[in-house]
Order: sequence, then structure tokens, then C-alpha cells
Amino acid sequence: MPWKNVIASGDIPVSPELVWSLVRDFCGKWHPAISTMGAEHDKSGRLLRVFTVHSQDVVYRERLTWFSDSDRSMSYTHVEGIHGVEIYNAQLLVSNNKDGGARITMTAKLLAPDPRDEEIAIGTKKIFDEAIIEIKKLTKLPMPLQAPSNPNFAYDKPIQTFAFGDTPRLAISHIGEPSETLCLFLHGIGGNKSNWNQQLASVAPYVQSAALDLRGYGESTLGEIQSNVDEYCDDILSVADRLGALNLVLCGLSYGSWIATSFAMRYPNRLSALVLSGGCTGMSEALPEEREAFRLSREVPINEGKTPADFSEDLLPVISGPDISNAIKVELLNSMQAIPTETYIDALKCFTNPVEKFDFSKITMPVLLMTGEHDKLAPPDEIRGVAKRIFESAPEPDVRFECVTGAGHVCNLENPNSYNTALVDFIMRVIQ
Repeated sequence: MPWKNVIASGDIPVSPELVWSLVRDFCGKWHPAISTMGAEHDKSGRLLRVFTVHSQDVVYRERLTWFSDSDRSMSYTHVEGIHGVEIYNAQLLVSNNKDGGARITMTAKLLAPDPRDEEIAIGTKKIFDEAIIEIKKLTKLPMPLQAPSNPNFAYDKPIQTFAFGDTPRLAISHIGEPSETLCLFLHGIGGNKSNWNQQLASVAPYVQSAALDLRGYGESTLGEIQSNVDEYCDDILSVADRLGALNLVLCGLSYGSWIATSFAMRYPNRLSALVLSGGCTGMSEALPEEREAFRLSREVPINEGKTPADFSEDLLPVISGPDISNAIKVELLNSMQAIPTETYIDALKCFTNPVEKFDFSKITMPVLLMTGEHDKLAPPDEIRGVAKRIFESAPEPDVRFECVTGAGHVCNLENPNSYNTALVDFIMRVIQ
């Protein structure tokens, strides 16, 4: 059976932001053909819309597979309702047109026996054309711009810090009521658990959360041998056991994102969701000579007798955005200057000696990828590309990508409001 492709597009003389605000709700009941609309979640937290159309008794179900406020796009797949279809995948995209307005594009790719495939394609084109006409009508109505809700608010209980274990001793910051799910934050090579304080407070109203000092950082100690990714995964399991959590939402930044993805490769059944910021693959896809060159370049100041405290100011322009505040500069510098030399070397050796190239077909949980608009180490195009690869490889994709405006590499610190809005919105859905 050959694939059938359907496309419909139209230009609207208003801003793309306005058009996206009208259609971004996957379960919104704005299409004129819709009679009833509701939302469901499967056991993995994936979002489904359940709807009926006028003059039909059929119940339709479609599952969200891709979402991005930054790119103003969503994709979804048919689950139930269209008779005779084997595969039906669709996308809605709102982009800029050449006249400064918006272009809305709706596409579908379907597989069904002949002649049913042609009937479904014709019906889909009609639905898409009606949708574009309705959106044009809606943009002429007086209504406020519907931006994503901001769920941030301060949690009324303090963050608790404690350590456990011997070698290594692991230190964590913890907040929130005990629950079966734990949101655990993993910092980057230049960070520590305190970098996540604003995220801990934002997530805690919905699920207990904790931030881990990786081995040798902050109040944690190094192990007896060179750190490796399997030991980091063991540490994650130890934290989960200590806090009584059966399931994890792992949220990493840079080095922490690579560790979080490594955990997903090994323990997918322990993950409710994965949040990857400023990275994902680490150096797992770099050539051996590239990894070695990276390690040697980072060891130059160490070999000259310098400590991370000595060269942290040189690294700041690399990891920060152009509009970074003085307060965040100080926080980043304090984090980097606190790193012991032996910890820096230990992390660098682990990072540049990956044991695997990730197989994204093992990603069975919802994934949110974020990176800073001005990230030089994990640029938006690169992370968007990784998000698309996961979307194309995962057996049942549920992928969201967001570019954090105005931020550099440590995007959770430079623009915490935007970061936390996407994070909490994602977590509220996947832990239903």
C-alpha cells in the first residue's frame, strides 16, 4: 500500500503568536466539526484527545506525539475512530509568512487499503480546509492573547539538605511531600545541587523533588575509583530508594542530561519522564580524536597548576548568554569556583569516555528537551535535531522541545520563569 499525503495551508494577516495561542491546546474545542472534546492520559502519561463530530456516533482518539511552543508546532497520531486506516500521522505548524503575518500548515501522512485511502485523504483535506477557515474567523474576534499559563509559585516549606552513605557520601536537597514519584535534578560539570533551587520550589507542589550533588561536588564525595556512568546510575537509584520513590522524573543539565539519558537506556521502566536541558548525547557521538582533543584542551589550565577557581571567569562567556544578570554571574562563578580540581578531572574523564552511543528506540517515556537561545555548547538547532531524532526513533513518541529565550547554557538559571513554566506544565501532565 502506498502512502497518502495530505496538505493544506493558508495565510492569515495576524501575528503567528496570536494564531498559535488559538490552536496550541491539543484538546481545544475550536474546530466547527467537533461536537464533544475531552482529554485522557494513557498509563505512561501521554496525552490523548477524545472527541466526536456532529452527525456521527463514532468516538475518535488521537495521541499527541510532538509539541513545541518555541516552534509553534504539534504532531499527533490516530489511535481510534477512522475505519480502515492502519497508520495516520498529522502535524499542525504555525510559521511566519513573507508579509509578516502567519501561515498555518496542516499535513497528514496515512496508510490504508485502496480505495479507502483516497476516501480518508479527501475527508482529511476537507477537515483541514475547514480548520483554516475557522482559525481566520477566530483571529477577527476580540479576544486576549492566550499565552501558556505560568504555574510558578513559591512552595511554603523550606528546602532540606542532607547526606547519606559512606564512599561516596551523597548529598541532596529535598522538598515536597513523600510520593511514589520523585523529580530528581542533575547538574552540569560546572554546577552543584543549589543551581536547581528555583526548580525544586516550582515542582514541589506537584511532586516531591530533589537535587543531587554528583560525586565530588558540593557536599558529596568521590568514590574509591574513577567515576563512570554506571556508578552515577547507581547513585540515582540510591537516592530514589532513600526517598521511597518507585518512579523518577529525571531532569538534567548538560553533563547531567547525558547521565539522565544514560539512565534511560538502562532503567526505562523506572522513568515516568525525562527532561534534558542544554544537552543529551554528551560526547557519545564524537569521534575518539574529538573526545581526546576536548579533554586535553580542558586539562591545559590544570596542567599549568590552575584550579577551577582560577579559570572560571574565562569560562563564563562560553556558558552564559549576552543578557546575563550580575546576580546570575555571581552564582555561576561561585559554583565553578567551588569545584575541587580532582572532581573536575574525574568528571572530565567520565564525560570524554562514553561507553555507548544512545539508541533512541529505547526511549519509552515522555521527553522534554530545552536549551538556551544563546547556548554555544548545545545550540537550539542541535537540540531540536536531537528532539526530532527521538521523535522519529521512539516506539511511541511523546516529545516536547522548547528554546528558552534570552538564556545561555545554564538556561534554568538565566531564565527560570520560562524554564519552570515548560517544566511544570510537562510534569503536571506526565504524572497524572
